[in-house]
Amino acid sequence: MKTFWMTVMTAWDRFWFQKSDPIVLSVIRVLAGAILFYTHLVWTFELESFFSSDLILSDEHNEIITGTKFAWSHFNWVGSFGLLTAIHYFALICMFLYWIGFYTRITSVISLLFTISYANRAVGATFGLDQINVMLTFYCAIGPSGAMFSMDRLLRKRTVEVVPTSLANVAIRLAQLHLCVIYLFAGTGKLLGSSWWNGEAIWGAMANSEYQTLDLTWLAASPYLINLITHVSLAWEASYVFLVWPKWTRPVVIGMAFGVHLGIGIAMGMVEFGLIMAIANLVFVSSSLMRRLIGIVLSGVNEWPTAK
Repeated sequence: MKTFWMTVMTAWDRFWFQKSDPIVLSVIRVLAGAILFYTHLVWTFELESFFSSDLILSDEHNEIITGTKFAWSHFNWVGSFGLLTAIHYFALICMFLYWIGFYTRITSVISLLFTISYANRAVGATFGLDQINVMLTFYCAIGPSGAMFSMDRLLRKRTVEVVPTSLANVAIRLAQLHLCVIYLFAGTGKLLGSSWWNGEAIWGAMANSEYQTLDLTWLAASPYLINLITHVSLAWEASYVFLVWPKWTRPVVIGMAFGVHLGIGIAMGMVEFGLIMAIANLVFVSSSLMRRLIGIVLSGVNEWPTAK
């Protein structure tokens, strides 16, 4: 029995605290940071409508959606539109610096606070994209996401050695578990809907002109294909939490994730959401595979750093 518990504790310690290459976290910062900056940049064009004291969505409306009378946001204490604009541009500067990895330890935390603040203020105008923005920024703030592909690295004169750290592993593990919880609730939630059981759910999305970038209504002539797509999507999402961990099923699960989310982005006009979900799934890509992929892209670049 003692040997069993020692084995369990060793596995637990290795799962959480084994030193890990920060390359995956750094890649996620670059990709997700670009989307974070872009999605907040577009608020500039409707800043007064959604974030001023006379905002479109009232405080009472936000309370109904969130179920609470207080969701922290710096906008609650900003009175003048001039000050609101100045803070908005400061937030964009911080998000841009986080994206390029300049003083990442500081700018990632500031960007995280601003991202939460924007989401809490415009509750009725935020969707899954905003929540995943918060999630990825949070874990990039925890781990050394500025270790590679960053201004921080350039300022350190691009030392060849990149040191694996336990903190990088903790950040990735937390992000993995968080993503599993998201898919678990999304999948089990769909199991409560009759349209997912009878195979019509995907057709409802394809036939909705509001979210239609590509005309897929021709699939109406192939009801069995629609049923197949619906049931495969449901099976993938509901089983994600169980099949993403074994190394022999992980490539299939992650491949499905890329296909589903990028397909949603292309076919239904939710490009940013499709991209951010695909980026989130990178937390399950091993650092060795990530290095091989990036190595192919940067094959002509000297001083490609290795983790010691």
